[in-house]
Amino acid sequence: MSPRHPPASPGRLSLLLLVCAPLLGGCLFAGPSHRGPVTAHFDGEKFKNLGDAPRLGVSQLVSAALQEKRGEWRDYEDLPPGRPPPERVGAGTLRVTVINHATVLVQADGVNVLTDPIYSDRASPVSFLGPRRVHPPGIRFEDLPPIDVVVVSHNHYDHMDLPTLRRLEAAHHPRFVVGLGNKALLDAEGFQHVEELDWWQATEVTPDVAVTAVPAQHRSNRGLTDVEETLWAGYVISTRGGPVLFAGDTGFGPHFAMVAERFGPMRLSVLPIGAYRPRILHTVHMGPREALDAHHVLRSSTSVAMHYNTFPMAFDGQDEAKFLLLRLLAREPVRPRFWALGFGEGREVPALAREDVAVRAD
Repeated sequence: MSPRHPPASPGRLSLLLLVCAPLLGGCLFAGPSHRGPVTAHFDGEKFKNLGDAPRLGVSQLVSAALQEKRGEWRDYEDLPPGRPPPERVGAGTLRVTVINHATVLVQADGVNVLTDPIYSDRASPVSFLGPRRVHPPGIRFEDLPPIDVVVVSHNHYDHMDLPTLRRLEAAHHPRFVVGLGNKALLDAEGFQHVEELDWWQATEVTPDVAVTAVPAQHRSNRGLTDVEETLWAGYVISTRGGPVLFAGDTGFGPHFAMVAERFGPMRLSVLPIGAYRPRILHTVHMGPREALDAHHVLRSSTSVAMHYNTFPMAFDGQDEAKFLLLRLLAREPVRPRFWALGFGEGREVPALAREDVAVRAD
């Protein structure tokens, strides 16, 4: 499903639309909204973040966009796919494969989990407008192993891509795990196994693997009138070898310390590093500096970068986030194990150090 023609260089108006898209949703039609009891992060109508992430107005976004130069993106490259991942991995083994954007395959203890899957050519509600991918997915859809669980962090089009979810439903019949308010949309599409979670709620996949929704610092909407009316989240995948965090789309905030306190050191953290310019977007999108800070707060043994180099969603260039991350890692007194994997590249994740396992056991 690759574009036949390379994407044209966007003009200034298109760039402004790209910056506004994460908050406006790119469509006039809203999705379903959550209705339920008031909680610490839900006022009965809208959800809110734990950290300091004030809602950004269109005028603020436009003003910020006019003051920054957009980084360069290459024309479409028909890159070859990566090698097919193994069908499954054994007990205690953890393997991670970066497919594209926030689509990552996590394999542990015989269970395959796919995050925020998008195989569409555009991150958009329509096929003729919106951010267009600059290379194919790193793993062909046909080469995916059996998918047991799909976690969706929130309902923005680059994370909840209905065409891809439909393909997964037809081919794999997985369990879909979403934040509060998002089940109604998938139920209406005919999906058979959808479970929605509030922050800190968990669902057991097998006796060895569980999935817990955890806070993220972001926003939600699929249109102009449903802003913050469904929940956004990250997910901790508990495995025999230690916890795995898929952070979802998020800015840096107090939620990382809360996750570390509840689950202990992460064996693996999958952290976003892209779509961080203009700087005003930092409230809801981490850049490399914040991702490295999150790595340390989480006491992550290994981290993997995501959310860059696939769709031109903001003003940072195609390779900007990756190269900045590598420079920051080189300056660390002890270089952290923070991988910027090639698309379609998979690696086995080392086990937690003994001292980290001891801390987690306490």
